[in-house]
Amino acid sequence: MTSQTPNSPDSDQIRRAPKVLLHDHLDGGLRPGTIVELARAQGYDSLPETEPDKLGIWFREAADSGSLPRYLETFAHTCAVMQTRDALFRVAAECAEDLAEDGVVYAEIRYAPEQHLEGGLTLEEVVEAVNAGFREGERIARTNGHRIRVGALLTAMRHAARALEIAELANSYRDQGVVGFDIAGAEAGFPPTRHLDAFEYLKRENNHFTIHAGEAFGLPSIWQALQWCGADRLGHGVRIIDDIEVAEDGSVSLGRLASYVRDKRIPLEMCPTSNLQTGAADSYAEHPIGLLRKLHFRITVNTDNRLMSGTSMSQEFELLTETFGYTLDDMQWFTVNAMKSAFIPFDERLAMINDVIKPGYAELKSEWLFRQTAVTSSSAVSGS
Repeated sequence: MTSQTPNSPDSDQIRRAPKVLLHDHLDGGLRPGTIVELARAQGYDSLPETEPDKLGIWFREAADSGSLPRYLETFAHTCAVMQTRDALFRVAAECAEDLAEDGVVYAEIRYAPEQHLEGGLTLEEVVEAVNAGFREGERIARTNGHRIRVGALLTAMRHAARALEIAELANSYRDQGVVGFDIAGAEAGFPPTRHLDAFEYLKRENNHFTIHAGEAFGLPSIWQALQWCGADRLGHGVRIIDDIEVAEDGSVSLGRLASYVRDKRIPLEMCPTSNLQTGAADSYAEHPIGLLRKLHFRITVNTDNRLMSGTSMSQEFELLTETFGYTLDDMQWFTVNAMKSAFIPFDERLAMINDVIKPGYAELKSEWLFRQTAVTSSSAVSGS
């Protein structure tokens, strides 16, 4: 239930609040200026715009167009300029920098190594370049007065046949910055059960994985991801709402799958703005996150593709705050949910919650209390 404490955050507090991001694609978060510079350096001449501001607008409009081919074209452009070690290093470093500037203290960034081999890199060289870039971004963030920790999720494309190979790659780098595995791509026609060998391998290796499910294809993809594949988290999972009925009197009834997801505390990596673009929700007000929050599902807030959605973690929380009246208490609830669900060791998650997240929100809430005291004192003086 949304907190009744009247500590609604302003945009500056939202930006400064410690945030945790679990669902963000590396090839969906490039700076437009970086794309232009990398394209020029690599001789890639197929960009629809060569002026950074106009290119950023093109990406957002293409993602909003409702045309799947045009939406997929956006990733063709970003991946095209991410085919060298230097490019991958730069993009990863800038990703960490940008998130840290936005108040993100922990992030798991996913990408598909198999999509970055056209320049002659091996899968291992791709992973090592991205890992090195994340470490550099963390270092630069520290020099700028910010702290962030970034883990990588290696993604296999569900329409391809390299899932087991990528799972083995993720396992081999699990102590070197890679924290888990994912599958992504079109859900319809490509169920997660096509890649059971990869998931069985990861379970035998006691490794972590999330699965894109319940975004476009609905409840069957969620059921398969959980009951056949054994996913630790659900990428999006927004269609779990289809297993929940709200009666005219406001009473709520959960189906067996929805009850299972809530009872087992299975994390849902929800991406509100992206969900609107893909048609998984019609508006922010109608987004299932509102009801699922009230029902205490383990919801997390995410960006998905910051470039295509023209968004950030701060913007996602601003929109949710405006739509649902969320407070700093709610933001903390979402953030703790995400940190509890991260793919790093328990003691490290607990330290982040107790030493970074809770103190950060306590400080912001104390600002509100002192501001309210100042307003009250000022009113008293004016009335005397």
